Amino acid sequence: MQAELNQTTLKRPELLAPAGNWECAKAAVENGADAIYFGLEKFNARMRAENFTEADLPELMEFLRDRGVKGYVTLNTLVFPQELREAERYLRSIITAGVDAVIVQDIGICRLIRHLSPDFPIHASTQMTITSEVGVEFAEELGCNLVVLARECSLPEINKIQNRMQYRGATLPLEVFVHGALCVAYSGQCLTSEALGGRSANRGECAQACRMPYELIVDGESVDLGDKRYLLSPQDLAGLSVLPELVQAGVSCLKIEGRLKAPEYVANVTRVYREALNRLMRELDEQKEPEKPFLSPEDTSNSPVSNPSPEEIYNLEMAFSRGIYTGWFRGINNQELVHARFGKKRGVYLGDVKGIRNEEVTLKLAAPLKAGDGIVFDCGHPEMKEEGGRVYGVQRKGKEVIITFGKGNINWQRVHVGDKLWKTSDPELDKQIRQSYAGENPQFQRPIDIEVHGEVGKNLVTVTRDEVGYLVLVESEILLEEAHTKPLTTEKLQEQFGRLGNTPFRLGNLVNHLQGNVILPVSELNRIRREIVTKLAAERAKNRLWKLKQNVSLQDLFSFDSHNYKYHRLLDKKSPNLIVLVRNLKQLQAVLDSDVNTIYCEFEDIHKYREAVEMVKVKRKINSSDSPILEIFIAPPRITKPGENWILQQIQLHGADGYLIRNYDQLKFFGNDRCVGDFSLNVANALTADYFKNKFGLERVTASYDLNISQLKDLITSSPPDWYEVTIHQHMPMFHMEHCVFCAFLSDGTDFTNCGRPCEKHEVKLREFRFGSEHILQADVGCRNTVFNATAQTGAEYVQKLINLGLRSFRIEFVNETPEDVAQTIQKYQQLLRGEITGSQLWKELKLQNQLGVTRGTNREIMTKGSG
Repeated sequence: MQAELNQTTLKRPELLAPAGNWECAKAAVENGADAIYFGLEKFNARMRAENFTEADLPELMEFLRDRGVKGYVTLNTLVFPQELREAERYLRSIITAGVDAVIVQDIGICRLIRHLSPDFPIHASTQMTITSEVGVEFAEELGCNLVVLARECSLPEINKIQNRMQYRGATLPLEVFVHGALCVAYSGQCLTSEALGGRSANRGECAQACRMPYELIVDGESVDLGDKRYLLSPQDLAGLSVLPELVQAGVSCLKIEGRLKAPEYVANVTRVYREALNRLMRELDEQKEPEKPFLSPEDTSNSPVSNPSPEEIYNLEMAFSRGIYTGWFRGINNQELVHARFGKKRGVYLGDVKGIRNEEVTLKLAAPLKAGDGIVFDCGHPEMKEEGGRVYGVQRKGKEVIITFGKGNINWQRVHVGDKLWKTSDPELDKQIRQSYAGENPQFQRPIDIEVHGEVGKNLVTVTRDEVGYLVLVESEILLEEAHTKPLTTEKLQEQFGRLGNTPFRLGNLVNHLQGNVILPVSELNRIRREIVTKLAAERAKNRLWKLKQNVSLQDLFSFDSHNYKYHRLLDKKSPNLIVLVRNLKQLQAVLDSDVNTIYCEFEDIHKYREAVEMVKVKRKINSSDSPILEIFIAPPRITKPGENWILQQIQLHGADGYLIRNYDQLKFFGNDRCVGDFSLNVANALTADYFKNKFGLERVTASYDLNISQLKDLITSSPPDWYEVTIHQHMPMFHMEHCVFCAFLSDGTDFTNCGRPCEKHEVKLREFRFGSEHILQADVGCRNTVFNATAQTGAEYVQKLINLGLRSFRIEFVNETPEDVAQTIQKYQQLLRGEITGSQLWKELKLQNQLGVTRGTNREIMTKGSG
């Protein structure tokens, strides 16, 4: 039954390619992209790309419309309070330019777009960390028209999301990344660049710390992993082999990563996927015949692209490759996702060096090589200078080849037997690729379907449709006559209407509805063809006219008078409240021995929450009747995927006072309980805060860790201060990953089913090679890993300013601190909140890094200059 449903509803997904500049846009269009996505000068997650400008939009969209290609703008970063009005102006320009959609991370910006325009399409970015059907529903309620799922979603999970959405009558299209670089951390949940260098990934400034080498420290000792140093650097995603399953799952759009890549990369990868997708759709159409059952999600044996051809793999690896892999599509395999040998582009593997003699290298080739190709010798130390260059000659010697190089091009003292040889450049392929988008005339032609109607004594009428959905009708100026010889046949019509030359079109299907034997001069058929092209081009050139409200403002969206909070600070007489998050029972006991009233618990073992709640209840009985009520909130895992509600159900059984909400599933699941929104909801402006606070009834929301002190002040003064909680002491949670380092490097297992649970037996840290910092690694109940910054950071020096602004909820977090450290730290912060010591005194006494979430500057500047 499911197969029959898929047969009738099967659609070809849109192929979406990246464009960091004009040349990349042309490369994508000329190689078959159905749509491109690109950033403007601000608010996009690839600020290092060349990007387009607002002034480019009219010309760019005209070019795309002429070619039948859609254009999506990436506005996929968090937007700070003082930037909202600029973002509004930006959005008005984007909507007016007729852009086909905007890709958005910030929830407040989604609200703003829908406020400005009731019909302009919003695509929920992968930065929104949507991993379940509940997340899709959240996006739909927000006004989104499409959801880009987190890269960590497997094929079974994608199918579950689709099936549950269909069961509930939801129809929101889903988009997935199908090729390109894989972030090791969940997009929207990576704070590594922010923590180490003040360059926020949520602001488009990722410094790619995941591609750096790390040393594995287990129970205080360094583990010898051989040449494996790049412990957090995944191979690149290549979903070519799972295209059948993605099509069957009903995925609406396949996205290629790479707005920082060269046009050759864009052209190469787009063409490979275009051709594979077209081939797949033809075969799937044939499989609709009764004797050819449709592919099941588990069976790809009949698929034309289940096993990509050597040529396709070669092209993808030469485009850009750190090794290519199916990512999380086929589930979790921690042994294969990260090979850990290098974190940069390699290309095609050629083989291991067998011998070196007289400046000649002998090896058995694993891939084609010719004179002029570029190579690099890999001795297992990619962080060092590597030898390589252009090949001068390739001479066959039995099953092996001898490779020679230009005199003096290689330092042979640095090349060794056993080194791996990689092909990094193929000038011949590059030339071929560049030719695919060279010149002014269209090279990739998209099909148009033509129906021809007519009979003797009447006009010939053509009805033409393109893939985008445009339709034009063209009639002959001469009446059809009866043909005594050589009547108009389907073949004759195909020949004349197929002469589309230097146009963006090629003839697809032609259906001949002519009645009787009729004839029309060839000159008139040619005129009709030219008019079809002209009219279709004119239809495409029309600007999309989205509805745009003129007499609306940001203020209309708020459920409060923001000016009241900006110019009249709350004179709240309540004392500041210190909230403490602990990660084990010993830390909890240390907190209970202090006079803290609000405790958050985040444990790897969810069964320990029962004991934690009992410990709090016992303490309540001991407290005097006039003491503030002691409260315990449980912090569920940051990610919830299909099938993981059992974790939330188990947590709810323990009877906590409330919950620290990390994601959209938890918003819904704990909807009838007391809840506080955590930093992972990415609250960076009052529009977002207002949505969570008032739509979902959260008691408070935690301000985004991307805000520096100035931006945090803007947030608090633009909305009620009692909405917010600010974390003033923590080891920044940097990477939050589906990838399990414990499993990958301390076991032979692939996932939690066979890893032996080393996370329960060992204390593990990741030591940076550059600075020697030992970052703390912890697993959660879902086996996801978090890397916490080695150095705790404090915003103590800003606490009094925040109190003066009306803020009353301050959080401190612990990771692996001893109970003694916990007690001492709590005591110092209580003194700070009571005004008994200054922030500078606290900073000096605890010897902490003085930082409160900056967005600019280097690690050294942060450590020496405080807030930057």
